[in-house]
Amino acid sequence: MAIVGRNQIGPFQLVRLVRSGQTTQVWVALDGSHTQRFALKVLKEDYRKDRSQVSQMRHEYMVGKDLDDERVIHIYDFNIDGIVPYLVLELFGSRNLKQTINDGYRQIAHKAPQIIEQAAAGLNYFHQQGWVHRDIKPDNYLIDDDFQVKLIDFSLSTKRKSGLKRLFRGRSKVQGTRSFMSPEQIRGGGLDYRSDIYGFGCTVFDLLTGRPPFTAESADELLSKHLKAPVPLLANTNHNITEEFSGLVAQMMAKDQQERPESMENVLHGLAQAQIFSEPPMPPGGNE
Repeated sequence: MAIVGRNQIGPFQLVRLVRSGQTTQVWVALDGSHTQRFALKVLKEDYRKDRSQVSQMRHEYMVGKDLDDERVIHIYDFNIDGIVPYLVLELFGSRNLKQTINDGYRQIAHKAPQIIEQAAAGLNYFHQQGWVHRDIKPDNYLIDDDFQVKLIDFSLSTKRKSGLKRLFRGRSKVQGTRSFMSPEQIRGGGLDYRSDIYGFGCTVFDLLTGRPPFTAESADELLSKHLKAPVPLLANTNHNITEEFSGLVAQMMAKDQQERPESMENVLHGLAQAQIFSEPPMPPGGNE
């Protein structure tokens, strides 16, 4: 759905709609001089007076404005044009990783090691800046035609508590995406980098099998599986995955935070040591 009656927001001319989610749209936009293109993330009409949604968008800007890494999307500005809140972001690709997965595993299997390493590097940088993302999933990675990957969407992100604050962190508001939420996130418990690592393990599982690790008929059943069901092994679904790599992903999805890798730096080390495939997949058409 277009923004009815508008082709301009602030100094930006809207060019075309890229994505439309539940609460926001993402547009390709030209700046006032018509020399540079950006991505504009705009709240949909029904949510523009919703203070919590506007606050989330402003928060995303505050999280992202100082981030500077090639594997993380750049956020340049937050503004409100009349009653239209919007973010100005780096224009990168037009699809997210989930859309790419849905196009078919065989189209990207040969690039999976590259995709996974880049996705891990982006999350590692994000953690190094002291942030817990809280919504790691394929939808929150953009991928371009050259299989370059960037982490996006910091609206739910929170600063990792350290020192004495860790002892008094209390319960967290239950937010996230059910198919990728860690057990402690579902329970409203204290979150740290290992909560994102759980979501990252689920993301890798989805990338290499074409579906999340847990599926269910209802939301309650799905959440219950994250809390209680045995962790599925990648190698049991994709028989070309090595046991070593399957074990690493299962460790990321351990029910107990203490049993997961301590940091994304540890995950990156594990990725460097583990071979993903028994036989490297051939690219579509059989040529590199």
